[in-house]
Amino acid sequence: MTPTTLQEWAVARADELPGATPEQPFGPDHWVYKVRGKMFLLLSEATGEPFVTVKAKPADASTLREAFEDIVPGYHMNKRHWITLRAGGALEEALVRDLVTESYLLVVETLPRAQRPVDPATFGQPAAES
Repeated sequence: MTPTTLQEWAVARADELPGATPEQPFGPDHWVYKVRGKMFLLLSEATGEPFVTVKAKPADASTLREAFEDIVPGYHMNKRHWITLRAGGALEEALVRDLVTESYLLVVETLPRAQRPVDPATFGQPAAES
């Protein structure tokens, strides 16, 4: 089945990321994806509409909020470091997938090197030819 909604796009991307695990620590209405116990993605409909919350660099978060009406400060999160993507229809799948990946990498960067499932500096880049 091809993902067709904001949350389906986010879940499809999160499921592809090494070490990412879904949990429901806040109850059955909220899905959280973590890497090595640290959250990088929240999915919910607590506001009455489906949304996705991801971590972002503060400067990127500000720029994204200015550029997209469907990107707002993070729902119940630190407003500088988290953004919420609303299912208004204006966000494209590629952007959602990129934002989930970036959130994942921001969290991986904070992990001790021995616990990182990927190298955040090179993840997603083509392998160097030998």
